[in-house]
Amino acid sequence: MADYRSTPTDTQGMPPGIPYIIGNEAAERFNFYGLKAILVIYMTQYLMGSNGALATMGEHEASKWYHLFVSANYFLPAFGAIVADVFFGKYRTIFWLSLVYALGCVALAMDDTRLGLALGLGLIAFGAGGIKPCVSSHVGDQFGPSNQTLLSKAFGWFYLAVNFGSTFSIVMTPWLLKNYGPAWAFGIPAALMVLAVFVFWAGRNKFIHVPPAGKSFFARTFNRETGKTLGGLAFIFAFMAVFWALWDQCGSTWTLQAEKMNRVVFGVEIMSSQVQAINGPLILAFVPLCHFVIYPLISRVWPLTPLRKIGLGIFLIGVSFLFSAWIDVMIDQGARPSVFWQAPGYVLLSLGEVMASITALEFAYTQAPKHLKAVVQALYLFSVSLGNFFTAGVQWFIGNPDGSSKLSGPAYFVFYAVLAMVASFVFALVARSYKDDAQFQTTTPATS
Repeated sequence: MADYRSTPTDTQGMPPGIPYIIGNEAAERFNFYGLKAILVIYMTQYLMGSNGALATMGEHEASKWYHLFVSANYFLPAFGAIVADVFFGKYRTIFWLSLVYALGCVALAMDDTRLGLALGLGLIAFGAGGIKPCVSSHVGDQFGPSNQTLLSKAFGWFYLAVNFGSTFSIVMTPWLLKNYGPAWAFGIPAALMVLAVFVFWAGRNKFIHVPPAGKSFFARTFNRETGKTLGGLAFIFAFMAVFWALWDQCGSTWTLQAEKMNRVVFGVEIMSSQVQAINGPLILAFVPLCHFVIYPLISRVWPLTPLRKIGLGIFLIGVSFLFSAWIDVMIDQGARPSVFWQAPGYVLLSLGEVMASITALEFAYTQAPKHLKAVVQALYLFSVSLGNFFTAGVQWFIGNPDGSSKLSGPAYFVFYAVLAMVASFVFALVARSYKDDAQFQTTTPATS
């Protein structure tokens, strides 16, 4: 660390290291969302056995492993944050674990059996555990008092990189899988990740390297004040776990549902794993629309506090699953409904994401003192992990040995719709007793 600058330069311009960080994040998002988009299709249609014959999974088994993988990706950042803040610092943690991440993609590209799947997903989850909790705070480390006003602009570019990388990948990766097979679908993102690691390394002399706190991290972080602050936020994270239990199914049950639908859009047949690409553009559209139109209109009759926005977002994602249930009713009647029927569900899901996810992250961030920002970020990511773990557990419980389900068709989606809507009402009751300890006006990083 002695060779690197540890405090921001006194400049009013954008820190020179920002483009290198954003480039690394865009590549990681390309990998992660592309992988999520094709993972269930890969496991149910392409997975091979050691004898060279197809050895695919059933829908319930594939959905279970999909959500366990996502859960691991959002559970391990709690450990990654400690590794970075106590031992190695953010730069070295991001650099070395990005290489591990890339090796996971290589394993998937080179071995299309369950061994390659387990090794690849394990390495990717391990790598993501070091990247996710560090990147956004590494962006914040680059700014000092003289250019602090540019922080929101930097995070705006950061958020665009996340959405561009994910949306482009959700369109491209399924196309690679269908036309060129798993080796190319996983290999090209792996090569891109290796390139991104090189770019990140090239920016090492331009970064501000905040040294790790060492053992003082534990005394500073885990004390009575921490328990009081995190205890007050615990109920928000618990209800957000319900939100993520539904949201992440756009890559599993919603994708599998799209497989049974007519996917011809304006004369072109799209792949089931590409449908979820609509989420990124919808998010970009709803962020300004909510702030300038939807929130002011609602507040005229029902003043919207941050907690009310979160509750409304959880309710909306529950309603989106009622559309999925209706689609399954049509499928069960022997029809092949148009994939356009999923559009209202995605609109509500994306609107719910803006109201619940973005607001919850910002609200939690403002409630925590400065030395707890990283811990709060890790705990927020844990809510995503918990939600996906719950969904994996449901898939395990309802799956029968013959591949059938104890909770099939419309009933499955109605179960989640009721779960979310009940959770939103309970949240509204609990939120009334929450004491706001901070002004909700701090500029905060986008989640990844």
